Amino acid sequence: MTEMPAMLLNTWVVCLLLLHPSLAGGNHDFVFNGFGGSNLTLGGVASITSGGLLMLTNNTKEKMGHAFYPSPLRFGDLPNGTVFSFSTTFVTAFISEYADFSSHGVAFVVSPTKDFSRALGSQYLGLFNRSNDGNSSNHVLAIELDTINNPEFQDIDDNHVGIDINSLTSMDSHTAGYYADDTGLFKSLRFSSGQATQVWIDYDGQEMLLNVSLSPIPMAKPHKPLLSTVIDLSSLLSESMYVGFASSTGPALTSHYVLGWSFTLNGAVARDLDYSLLPSLPRTKSNVRSKVLHIGLPLASITLVSVIVVIVVFIVRWKIKYAELLEDWELEYGPYRFSYKDLFGATKGFMDEDLLGRGGFGRVYKGVIVHRDIKASNVLLDRELNGRLGDFGLARLYDHGTDPKTTRVVGTIGYLAPELPRTGKATTVTDVFAFGVFLLEVVCGRRPVERMAAEEQLVLSDWVLENWRNGTILATRDPRLGEEYVVEEVELVLKLGLLCSHPLPTARPSMRQVVRYLEGHAPLAELSPTYLSFSVYVQVHNEGADDHITSYTSSVASASVISGGR
Repeated sequence: MTEMPAMLLNTWVVCLLLLHPSLAGGNHDFVFNGFGGSNLTLGGVASITSGGLLMLTNNTKEKMGHAFYPSPLRFGDLPNGTVFSFSTTFVTAFISEYADFSSHGVAFVVSPTKDFSRALGSQYLGLFNRSNDGNSSNHVLAIELDTINNPEFQDIDDNHVGIDINSLTSMDSHTAGYYADDTGLFKSLRFSSGQATQVWIDYDGQEMLLNVSLSPIPMAKPHKPLLSTVIDLSSLLSESMYVGFASSTGPALTSHYVLGWSFTLNGAVARDLDYSLLPSLPRTKSNVRSKVLHIGLPLASITLVSVIVVIVVFIVRWKIKYAELLEDWELEYGPYRFSYKDLFGATKGFMDEDLLGRGGFGRVYKGVIVHRDIKASNVLLDRELNGRLGDFGLARLYDHGTDPKTTRVVGTIGYLAPELPRTGKATTVTDVFAFGVFLLEVVCGRRPVERMAAEEQLVLSDWVLENWRNGTILATRDPRLGEEYVVEEVELVLKLGLLCSHPLPTARPSMRQVVRYLEGHAPLAELSPTYLSFSVYVQVHNEGADDHITSYTSSVASASVISGGR
């Protein structure tokens, strides 16, 4: 009777070994030179193409795929604390819609389960999720080929190989590449290049040494491994484990392929793959796009440059063809004609709202005119003694031929703004300066520059300014006025004259403001003593005022009194 239970037990063990031959001992190996007709367990979006490629991800975003050898393998004699040696090699390729960029990657996995349905894609590579990443209960060994730099997992770069224990935070990692046998120099490999790469993973159970090597096919396995790490897997691996691959994608459309796979447990190194039997990678759009960029981009650049050159030549010829012919006298004394562009801008596109009327010489539009020679002799009186500004565009060129620096400055000495000799450009603010001098001239009954006067009275604006500082500004009025004048009006005109003749263009009021001051619609602020600073003169001098404004030096230094009546 005692022999019967023993026979039944032996029969049960034999049946178990027949059902799971891989558990009969540590020796087990297989080779897939292509996966046509294979019986792998697939999960997620993984599939086997008609050409025999194992496609872990199918050019979709935020997906994951898994492929495992269907039977569990006995990885060790755990009661004795030993883990069998194992060796594997596979060929993989990452194909992305973008050249030299792909989403996440592939991992070779040794796991107690084939069910990773609760895992996440993207940076978790279809292995873990936020809650179980790093748990010691996972019992997962993974060799990751990663193309994304995830700071949360302390990745070293966006193209690396890592050894992962229960977590995506690698215990050891290295930039993808290999050490050349002849020179010993490191040469990098880009997983995202779209080229096939072979990976070797070898674990020595006695030495507890894990080696990982890479090379582009058909190069032989390098003598020096890329990673070599001492690690005891006895506490990590269970006695029965599955081997396979996991992969995931992120925002970039990427397909992860495995072309061939060889595995050996507790024996020699994994058998070599037959490259001639490996399936071909599909011709992808990314390769076509890369060729288009390499060929089309230079052609497009050349075409663009050619178009720009043609446009520039056309514009230059057009300007030469339609350039206005200037007479000799215009070249000598400065142009007086206006271009169509200037007229178009001044009339706001010849708008009817600015049309003043029509006459024998055409239409007359409202606009701003830079007179360039405002002075007492150019202000005419009509029958009702209303002032009319005349002599437009007939400014005199003074001292012609005697001073080369001033032969092109249009205007009259005493009325020229300090910046005009330096810039040579008449503007509305230079007219405002001349108008300010004109106001002082009318009220004081004196010329802007009295060459025969005493030194302190040589420049009219300096003299008025000095009297204002002394509180005797009314002493500068024309004696011919007698006592028949309004004190407030005389003071207003004198102060407004100083304000308009300020040496700094930005301190002068506009003519619209001047009219409001004269009509009493806006109060003229008192001139501020803070403008007595010598810094105003220094500022004007530093801006490049030259010898042409030396007659204004003293007024510039002290005319800083002009304040913001603006």
